[in-house]
Amino acid sequence: MNPPHTVTVKILEKEYQVACPQEQEAELVTSAKYLDKQMRGIRDTGKVIGLERIAVMAALNISYELLQASDHGGAATESPAADSVGRLSRKVDDALYQLRQLEIG
Repeated sequence: MNPPHTVTVKILEKEYQVACPQEQEAELVTSAKYLDKQMRGIRDTGKVIGLERIAVMAALNISYELLQASDHGGAATESPAADSVGRLSRKVDDALYQLRQLEIG
């Protein structure tokens, strides 16, 4: 039995070993780079602290982008689901910012 093909990706200075089919390696690396960029952007705002919270916010933002792109082939009109995800993302962001202010004060 052949061992699974693994790829090392780096996200926020941490390395992760991910199993994937060899023919999908390029897409995995591209996806990891995109996720890293999104998470760095969230971390750099200073509003969100902690790897898990940053990951959740990145997941919400990427989900929102996906919903926007899939709605009418990427048309500017937002679906109710995409609008809900956007509102939810903003609420989570505001709540995390308030929590950080309480932790600082």
